[in-house]
Amino acid sequence: MKINYQKVMENTIKGFNGEKKKLLIHSCCAPCSSYVLEYLQDYFEITVMFYNPNMIDEEEFEKRYEEQVKINAAMREEINLVKIPYQPEAFYKAVKGLEHIPEGGLRCKACFGLRLNEAAIYASEHGIEYFTTTLSISPLKNSSVLNELGQEIGEAHDVKYLVSDFKKKNGYKRSVELSKENSLYRQEYCGCIYSKVERENQIKENEKMT
Repeated sequence: MKINYQKVMENTIKGFNGEKKKLLIHSCCAPCSSYVLEYLQDYFEITVMFYNPNMIDEEEFEKRYEEQVKINAAMREEINLVKIPYQPEAFYKAVKGLEHIPEGGLRCKACFGLRLNEAAIYASEHGIEYFTTTLSISPLKNSSVLNELGQEIGEAHDVKYLVSDFKKKNGYKRSVELSKENSLYRQEYCGCIYSKVERENQIKENEKMT
């Protein structure tokens, strides 16, 4: 049976009875985190972790980080921000042998696991009760894969994973609106060299058909 992760998250939050819990949010980028922060700031004391070793190069990494600083500052509530230095070697090690698998497959799952594991470790070491990721807001990301991974990793590090499907309730649409309102840099690809090449090839194919 398909799980409505948005509903599960709503019921989890309802169970807090108005008490704000501590939450670590792994952010892949400012546009994706915009709606997530807007939505969750009323229910949690939020720390955002910017850990994205999959970025194509350090220039792209730093550009996206600065946009994260901008969107955090735009929120009504204070949002803590943790920046994990650019570590491309961790990404390439995690996806070794999976380089040619299409976007959305096992390579992406390995990348998700790498980043979620780092978030779980940080949350556990800093007494943060819950952790989650902004990744489920993307229409191209499989929320079931993300949530199953998150829960498995959370159990391994004794920290709760906040299941989510942030694209629900027009979450993705709202993230696009917030990106425009805040003049955020919105990229055409996920972040790694493989997603960039795949996206460029898709654009070329679309141009041939027009």
